[in-house]
Amino acid sequence: MTNKELQALKERYVAAGAASPNEQFADHATNAELWDADGKRMIDFAGGIGVLNIGHRHPKVVEAVKGQLDKLMHTCQTVMPYEGYVRLAEKLSGIAPVRGHAKVMLANSGAEALENAVKIARAATGRSNVICFDGGYHGRTLYTMAMNGKAAPYQTDFGPMPGTVFRAPYPVPYHGVSEDEALRGLKMTMKADSPGKDTAAIIIEPVLGEGGFYAAPPSFLKAIREICDEHGILMIVDEVQSGFGRTGKMFAIEHSGIEPDMMTMAKSMADGMPISAIVGTDKHMDASGPNSLGGTYTGSPTACAAALAVLDVFKEEDILGKSQRLGDTLRKRFDQWQEQFPHVDNVRNLGPMAAIELVTDKTSKEPRADFAAAVTKKAKENGLILLSCGMYGNTIRFLMPVTIEDNILEEGLGIVEQALKEIG
Repeated sequence: MTNKELQALKERYVAAGAASPNEQFADHATNAELWDADGKRMIDFAGGIGVLNIGHRHPKVVEAVKGQLDKLMHTCQTVMPYEGYVRLAEKLSGIAPVRGHAKVMLANSGAEALENAVKIARAATGRSNVICFDGGYHGRTLYTMAMNGKAAPYQTDFGPMPGTVFRAPYPVPYHGVSEDEALRGLKMTMKADSPGKDTAAIIIEPVLGEGGFYAAPPSFLKAIREICDEHGILMIVDEVQSGFGRTGKMFAIEHSGIEPDMMTMAKSMADGMPISAIVGTDKHMDASGPNSLGGTYTGSPTACAAALAVLDVFKEEDILGKSQRLGDTLRKRFDQWQEQFPHVDNVRNLGPMAAIELVTDKTSKEPRADFAAAVTKKAKENGLILLSCGMYGNTIRFLMPVTIEDNILEEGLGIVEQALKEIG
């Protein structure tokens, strides 16, 4: 079917709230390239929103999934467990930098991982409250919507949000929130809204995802660790978007040397297969009663096979080394853009988790969401999938596969550069 025919079906049968505004429909893809239903080629700098760190349809992942399909597709691991689940749990326990011996629960999505992390934290502490941060994004289930640090479009139209969720500032000096101010804000939240004795967890993205790709300073993460220790609060790190090589390390928290009590992960964990994980210190993970955690499809055999293959690819193909080199390449280009273009400012990266900010000018720093929209629109017209994000909608984020070929990377960056010239 053509894009036009598929668009007509979408308009008739897909709920408006779930329908993509994009009128192109993906047909097939490989690594960093995608072709739509009309055969138009696109370079992918979005990666399914950070899901494809090792590219579309990595051959070893495809092979692993096909092999699993020949053996077993489903039993529900709470009814009849299988090898893939426990092997993946073992692998994740070994690589996740949580305190002490780690245990694992597998789920289906990042939001589901966060929901279960909160359940586990409540069971482990006997407390109800959680503290999250401005600009944070944790999912679209009812409780994770309450945890998000940005209302629109996630909470729009859905009525009152669940209680026991409280907010603190995230340090973004470019937008007027220093690290000291963020810490003062967190301490005030604990005085005014959620005292330590009532707080089960402080939940933070070490690099904001939807919130604009701002990295928390290691000293800020260290201070949170100390506050958690002082009050018996669990420190939960959300690595759903920043994990699996997106920042040059397996997990972004490793840049700080901080060990959280629990971590959530998903997205690039299985190169496109739906799976997520909660990894935490054993005494916390074991706190809830029998059959208190789970779900029909959690840790499905095919998704586990994909995730195990991803971990093999990381070792065999030096994915972390490639990630670091890609980050260096992007930063050099971004520095050139910041010098060249009057509307490009605050270029930043942690590895290839990289972004630029579009502003009226570098003096006022006034965010220009319309500039970001114009750049992404022009990029799409010229064959590049590109995403904006941020509290002000003026950040362009870069989520191309770490495995992108040099010539494809250069072609895509050239498209962005041309779009930046045109908005000038």
